[in-house]
Amino acid sequence: MSRFSIAIHGGAGTLVKGMMTPELESKYRRDLKAALDKGYAVLAEGGSATDAVEVAVQILENSPLFNAGKGAVFTATETHEMDASIMDGKTLNAGGVSLITGIKNPVSLARDVMEKSEHVFLAGEGAMQFAKELDYKLEDASYFYDEFRHQQWLDIKDTDSFQLDHSTKKDSKFGTVGAVACDQDGNIAAATSTGGMTNKKWGRVGDSPMIGAGNYANNKTCAISCTGSGEFFIRGVVAYDVACLMEHKGMSVEDASNEVIHKRILDIGGDGGLIAVDTKGNIAMPFNTEGMYRGQKSSDGIDEVAIYG
Repeated sequence: MSRFSIAIHGGAGTLVKGMMTPELESKYRRDLKAALDKGYAVLAEGGSATDAVEVAVQILENSPLFNAGKGAVFTATETHEMDASIMDGKTLNAGGVSLITGIKNPVSLARDVMEKSEHVFLAGEGAMQFAKELDYKLEDASYFYDEFRHQQWLDIKDTDSFQLDHSTKKDSKFGTVGAVACDQDGNIAAATSTGGMTNKKWGRVGDSPMIGAGNYANNKTCAISCTGSGEFFIRGVVAYDVACLMEHKGMSVEDASNEVIHKRILDIGGDGGLIAVDTKGNIAMPFNTEGMYRGQKSSDGIDEVAIYG
């Protein structure tokens, strides 16, 4: 049995300590810990990395604190459009969904695309049709309503502004969620889920559901889940870039992750972070912002949740 481990994130960005009350911080830590422990329990019981990342992301999607699932931000038309993806590093099978509404756990629909369709990526009405054929329950809009989220939207509605959850244009932050894991067999997987940008228009899609940009897993190298300025993570093909540096330059997961987050993405004007794990259970969690909601747990005793740098 090899070392097994899991890492999670709840978004990277401008985390202004003064805006974070002790009560709110304890809620963040509680929900991050719950996701970490649930995913780790799957691994400890001999479950697959894919099962572990799905379970961990579901917990974060069910929390109103993060911009995914229940906490998804409002679009320009006061609706919610969610994206998610998942990838199995052993088989290179992957699934992604984008522009979906009413789905409580988008990560599970992404997994169903991977396992129950011939495709990798479904979007919009087609993705919703697929969900209906699988008898997904559609939640009422009230399930996704959050007063803080609604106020975020009211502040910029009827303007051409949009807001990344972690951008410096605002004082508080909530973000994309994700998980990466290495199981007892040395297989790895990654999953990512998001509600996108506040006040987004025209069916904007970020990096989260895109394999190779915001999410990637390959047993040859690593599993990665990203969070940050999606447009830049797409242009930098960030998740795959880390894997490439490992495969072609022989870099460690930590060195490759640092190279991409602290140099390559900054060089093109992007900000954010990522979590990564290799097939030996080594974890990297670099970010170039003030903080990143994150946690890691492994069979050799590491067990931590952190928010600031």
